[in-house]
Amino acid sequence: MARLIVDEPTDRGRTVVVTGGGSGIGAAIARAFRANGDRVAVLDRTPAAGTIVVDVAREDRVAEAFATARKELGTIDILVNSAGLLTESRLEDMSLDRWTETLAVDLTGVFLCCREVVPDMRRRNWGRIINISSQLGLKGGTGLSHYSAAKAGVIAMTKSLALEVSADNVLVNCIAPGPIETPLVDGISEEWKSAKRKELPLGRFGSPNEIAPTALLLASDPGGNLYVGQTLGPNSGDVMP
Repeated sequence: MARLIVDEPTDRGRTVVVTGGGSGIGAAIARAFRANGDRVAVLDRTPAAGTIVVDVAREDRVAEAFATARKELGTIDILVNSAGLLTESRLEDMSLDRWTETLAVDLTGVFLCCREVVPDMRRRNWGRIINISSQLGLKGGTGLSHYSAAKAGVIAMTKSLALEVSADNVLVNCIAPGPIETPLVDGISEEWKSAKRKELPLGRFGSPNEIAPTALLLASDPGGNLYVGQTLGPNSGDVMP
């Protein structure tokens, strides 16, 4: 199949899609790309002005949302998968519904969104995909087996997809933040959060604005050009590979 070769996007004026961009880490990343001069489409489960509403666990809704993003902004250069779901439950008490819902949003949603953009990126011989995982995907967490399993899956899928598409100049990487002060952690008990803060060498959770620059780095030229299948860890020292 013939491949369409285009000029590589500059570090400004690119088209970026951020899922889960209505709050937390996703919102901070969306703001950072806008401040960089990029065109940003925010996809989120919660309706808000300027947001394309989508449930990333639904194949049909994902296809509709990306069609809307392309119609409004054009071909997608950069995808940031930041949509996520976090709840707390010990495995022995966990319902199958809770397990299934978490994997559907946190893992299957990443798969569906990546699948939407990869064909165009490969044809154009340029693209950047940044998946938001978690340090818990590397080390696990008490009461968080469902979330940790999903985030570990994101890391593994990132590596596998990177192997598939890097020869086409589509670079796929992962950010695995530590605990971050976002609405996502509202579903976690204060007891868990207090214990976690005491474990961290830095002694505190991060903020979304401390994660966003890592996404800009991975999407930058030349700064991000050698990152292939990597997992970067702004995690307050919780994991030291």
